[in-house]
Amino acid sequence: MKPIFVLCLGNDILTDDAFGVEIAKALMKYHPYSDVAEVEFAPVAGFSLLELLCDRKKVLIVDTIQTYNCPPGTLHFFPAGQLVPSNNLVSSHQINLPTALALGAELGLAMPDIIDILAVEAQDVTTVGMIMTPPVEQAIPDALNQIGDWIRTQAIMLQIFGGREPRAHSSTQQHSMPGDAA
Repeated sequence: MKPIFVLCLGNDILTDDAFGVEIAKALMKYHPYSDVAEVEFAPVAGFSLLELLCDRKKVLIVDTIQTYNCPPGTLHFFPAGQLVPSNNLVSSHQINLPTALALGAELGLAMPDIIDILAVEAQDVTTVGMIMTPPVEQAIPDALNQIGDWIRTQAIMLQIFGGREPRAHSSTQQHSMPGDAA
């Protein structure tokens, strides 16, 4: 198990919710960081995330979100728990990611030191369809660049701090991403 984990969430038959699927496919096809990072697609939410996150050090979750505050295709980057949960980080039982992580810690599971989220502002996550809306599809290259930057940063931090990175690193602050509305 590699300490850096990119977990892509979504549903490949719900228009923009396929964003995570497409990101995972692209990363698995061309993944120059495969020696330090693992990439996986999982169509899960809530408590189902615990098994995937257990024993990881640094996790980036890629998903869709609908804040209705930004145009579709806008990339959001934030630490887990800072922004409204994405569509896939809440299950049908309304167990969000922070609640699931707290439960995992209470159960004595080794939860990640760092969990960041890269989410694209979705236009449509309810229509059954195999094609994403143009703004979300056009966000894929920028998202892939952001993910590459995140992996490189986390790999460097692991080398410097030997896996014991202080929580006050830069990912605890919200970052503007290319395409974010001002």
